Amino acid sequence: MGDAVELDVGGRTVRLSSPDKVFFPERGFTKLDLARYYIAVGPGILRALRDRPTTLERYPEGVTGEWFFQKRAPKNMPDWIPTAHITFPSGRSADEMCPTEVGAVVWAAQFGTLTFHPWPVRRHDVDRPDELRIDLDPQPGTDYEDAVRAAHELRAVLDEFGGLRGWPKTSGGRGLHVFVPIEPRWTFTQVRRAAIAVGREMERRMPEHVTIKWWKEERGKRIFVDYNQTARDRTIASAYSVRPRSHAPVSAPLRWEEVGVAHPRDFDLATMPARFAELGDVHADMDDRRYSLEALLDLARRDEHDHGLGDLPYPPEYPKMPGEPKRVQPSRARKERPPTAP
Repeated sequence: MGDAVELDVGGRTVRLSSPDKVFFPERGFTKLDLARYYIAVGPGILRALRDRPTTLERYPEGVTGEWFFQKRAPKNMPDWIPTAHITFPSGRSADEMCPTEVGAVVWAAQFGTLTFHPWPVRRHDVDRPDELRIDLDPQPGTDYEDAVRAAHELRAVLDEFGGLRGWPKTSGGRGLHVFVPIEPRWTFTQVRRAAIAVGREMERRMPEHVTIKWWKEERGKRIFVDYNQTARDRTIASAYSVRPRSHAPVSAPLRWEEVGVAHPRDFDLATMPARFAELGDVHADMDDRRYSLEALLDLARRDEHDHGLGDLPYPPEYPKMPGEPKRVQPSRARKERPPTAP
């Protein structure tokens, strides 16, 4: 697989073993190709990851081999990569790596990291998110074009409730993600509540096309606003991350005028470096301003007071949360309901 090579990454020397190991057999991309990709888009992915506790999605033998998520910082991680101590919903805790230079990204790629999953917090305050992340997830029977339609309505909702601006990107699959930089004033629970308010407003405006129903049996052929992606320890692939699919797609930051024009298949490990060289990071200004969630939280309070719309179910691995409704899928609840007396 070739002798190890040493790469100069912003003045940091990173050793890459087995550089010729094929990670994407369909395209022939190697570990060295992966490392060179992350160097090429370095300023962009570092902007997305800087100072954020980051989970690594690792494929040591390439995209066709076994894989796993690594939350805890690897024991062999160099001391120039800082960490942050984070707490999981279970009550357990761990130290996670927090990239502060592109060398950290390339170091992780050496160990088969394809996708980086940053928390929506910075290492100096791991309990107050500084991003509201909206995941538009196509359900069976829908596709990317349906997500595009929902994204444009989402843009209008964000503007109406607080003058918020979102930065869109492809998921690397069929979906779209929209990130809103926010003031780090609110807890994970409050940010999740704001995401629920966004989803409910979109559902009211596009009832045939958008849903916030947690249970799959209730979603139908609609775009699911996955509000639980804002819960603690739930993360979304970073901008510029390579996704583990045979054609090596990447999660591509977009300008709003590109949403509906560009397609996810346009962006992969081979094409993104050229785009980056021409345009730079199209989300480079994302951290220039932080927005308030007050208008969305007011909407959430009105939903609860006027319509009785409180909390929604958490993911199954979470402990029962205060105010959460019964966590059981509707069809099962109907079966368990005792018969009424004659």
